[in-house]
Amino acid sequence: MKKYIAIGCVALSTLLGTTSCGDDFLNVNSSDKLLVNEYYNSEARIFEALVAAYDPLNWLDYAWGYSNLSMTSDIMSDDVYVGGSGPTDQGGYHRMATFEATPTQQVASGLWTALYSGINRSNIVLEYIDGVPDLKEATKKQFINEAKALRSFYYLWLWKFWGNIPYYTANLTYPYLHEQNTADQVYDGIITTLEEIIADDALPMRQEVQWYGRATKAFVYMMYAECVMYQNDESRYTKALGYMKEIIGSGKYDLTPNYADIWEEETGEWNQESIFELEYFNENGARAWDSAIADGGTVYPKLIGINGLAGSSEFQGGWGFEPVRQEAYDMFEPTDKRRDASILNFPEYKKTNPDATYEGRYQDTGNFLRKYLPRVGGNEKATGAADMNYNNNCRLYRFAETLLNAAELSLRTNGSDAQGYLDRVRTRAGLSSVAATIDNILHERHLEFVGEGKRYFDLVRSGKAADVLKAGSTPYRQKGWNTTKKWLPIPQGEIDSSGGTLVQNPYAD
Repeated sequence: MKKYIAIGCVALSTLLGTTSCGDDFLNVNSSDKLLVNEYYNSEARIFEALVAAYDPLNWLDYAWGYSNLSMTSDIMSDDVYVGGSGPTDQGGYHRMATFEATPTQQVASGLWTALYSGINRSNIVLEYIDGVPDLKEATKKQFINEAKALRSFYYLWLWKFWGNIPYYTANLTYPYLHEQNTADQVYDGIITTLEEIIADDALPMRQEVQWYGRATKAFVYMMYAECVMYQNDESRYTKALGYMKEIIGSGKYDLTPNYADIWEEETGEWNQESIFELEYFNENGARAWDSAIADGGTVYPKLIGINGLAGSSEFQGGWGFEPVRQEAYDMFEPTDKRRDASILNFPEYKKTNPDATYEGRYQDTGNFLRKYLPRVGGNEKATGAADMNYNNNCRLYRFAETLLNAAELSLRTNGSDAQGYLDRVRTRAGLSSVAATIDNILHERHLEFVGEGKRYFDLVRSGKAADVLKAGSTPYRQKGWNTTKKWLPIPQGEIDSSGGTLVQNPYAD
C-alpha cells in the first residue's frame, strides 16, 4: 500500500472559512480571526493547515471538469487529439486544441479555481505560523518554505496558462479584489520567492520515503529552471544551470535503467529518478462525482482509456480521450525504448494480444498514451466512484528533465557539459549519440516527455509554436497559433466577479 502525504481537505479548515473552492477564486469566506488564531496553537494544527495546502495538488487531474493538468497542455501541442465522442464532447477542450478558446468555452477554467484554492491555503500557513507557540525554529522554517514552494507551484501554472493574473502573497480581505498583474510581474513574484526558499536552505534534496510527496530542494530547483527557461531570462541561466548540476551531483537521483519501469503502478512510482509526483491511491479511495475533491485516486486513466476495450489482461477500457497522433508515434526510431513504453500502438499490441479489440471514437488513431492507461486492478477497493479512483501517480518532474535542462542551459551559457547530459538520456533509450544542439535537445525532450504536459510550452518558449502549430498542422486545426494565443482567455466568471479589476487577455485570430 502506498505511503503518501495527502490526508485530505482538513474539515476544520473548511469550517473556519479557510478554503476557496467556488467558481470565483476571489470569493474567500470571511472568518473570525480570533477563533482561527486560537485554533492554530500547536505544531500539529499548523501542520494540518500545511497538509490542506498540499491537497489541491490532487485536484489537478479533474478540477470540476476533466481539466487534467498535462492533458490541458498537450491538446494544444502537436502530439495528441482531444477525442471523445465528438467535437461537442468536452467542447472546451476541442476549442483549446484548435486555438478557438473563449472566456466561456475552455476546460481549463476549473484549474483556475483549484490553483487559487492552493494559493489561499498556502497563504494561511504563512499567515498564522508566527502565532504558533513553542514551534522549533527548524520546523517553522521547513513549514514556511513548503508553503512558499506550493504557492509558487500554483502560481507557475496560472502564469503559464493565463499570464496576466492577480498575484498576492497574503490572502485578500473584503471585498476580495486584487489588481491584475502583468505576466512579467507574476514571473518576478514567483522567481524571487523561489530564490528566498533556496537562500533559506530548509528543505532536503530528497524526502525520506515516508514523506514522499512533500516539497524538496530538488522540486524547488526544477520549478526555478522551468520558470527561467520559459521566461527566457538569460540573466538567470547560469544560476539555473548551477541548481541542475547540484541535483545531478547530489547522488539522490538517477535515471531508472529501464524506461518502461517508470510507468508501473506502485513499483514505478517515486522511483530513483522521480523528483515530484502528484499522489493518488485506489484503496479506500473516496473520490466520487458528488465529492470530487475527496481523498483517493485519479479519473485521468479512465478519461484516456481505450473505448470498448476487450481481450486485454493488462488494461481496462475507458472513454477514448487524448488519442495520440500517428506523427508522434512515428517520430521515434524503431529502436527507441521509449516508444512502446510511452504509446500503445494497437496494431502492434494485437500481435502479442490477438484477442484484444476496441471501438474507435472520434479522432481515433489506434495510438493511446500507455504511460497512464488504466491498469487492470488499478481501481480496486475504492469506496467512492470506481472511475475516479485509479492508482496512477502523475509524474511532474523527473531526473531526465534535470539532465536535459542542464544540457540546454549549458549550451546557452557556453558551457562544455551539454553532450554528456544529452548522451545519458539517449543511452538509457538505447540510442546512439547525436550532437548537442538546442534543436536536438528540444527534440529529445519531445521524445522523452510525450504525454507529460511539456511539449506545448517547449514550443512556445523556443519560438517554434507559430510554425509547428500553424493552421492545417492537423486536419482539425483551421486556425494556427500566434503570439496572442500564448495565454488563454481569462474565464468569464472571473472577469464578471472582478469589479472591473481584470482585463481580458487578447486571443485573436
